[in-house]
Amino acid sequence: MDRLAAAVTRAAGWPESRLGAEYQESEAGGVARLKDSPASLALVPLPFFLSHARELKLSPLMQAVPKGGASSETWSLVAKKGRVTSPASLGGWQIAGLPAYAPDFVRRVALSSWGEIPASVTFVPTGQVLSTLRKAVAGENVAVLLDSAQAAALPTLPFAGDLDVVATSPALPGVVLCSAGRTPDSTQNLVAGLLKMHESPQGAAALDEVRLARFVPLDDRAIATVRSRYEPVPAK
Repeated sequence: MDRLAAAVTRAAGWPESRLGAEYQESEAGGVARLKDSPASLALVPLPFFLSHARELKLSPLMQAVPKGGASSETWSLVAKKGRVTSPASLGGWQIAGLPAYAPDFVRRVALSSWGEIPASVTFVPTGQVLSTLRKAVAGENVAVLLDSAQAAALPTLPFAGDLDVVATSPALPGVVLCSAGRTPDSTQNLVAGLLKMHESPQGAAALDEVRLARFVPLDDRAIATVRSRYEPVPAK
């Protein structure tokens, strides 16, 4: 993280001591850390951004491209073959997966085009998707929400034939770089510098250490669309 902070500082043309970096493993830890800092930059997945944008005053600046991935993310809901034919089939079930810590994201954004998820569904945040998929195959009432990389690996599983992809999200923004709280000065310099950061050996190495390939411009339209789905305007 120190190397990433140094590379970002260099790219933005900021003084060496201006920026530090740390990794927060949990949602709660990230929220607490950002609340403690009057002005921060936060590299967060879309579910976190939508869940805490108002509370933490998150302003999106640009997007990050994961190593071997893309700036967008597609989520796939997987269940045992033949058990889920519509959202209503999930009544009393669990939905498990990486974004399940943000149920409103799953309901209103990732799976909104599929239909309304029953209120009786419970959400289980987990990165242990392989064991959860095994539970689904064994007949437990659980469906698993997979990211693009996980879904691409699904056909390689020995029990892949027992699973169905029952719903797929549209392509959504993946990882967002935001300002939190007070927007830092020289934001234009920061954005311009980060767009070229991958072009230098030092910058590319720092990105590689945190499994990123590069930064790209913010897809303003996509961000506006997902925010409108997540925070629908009340009918007058």
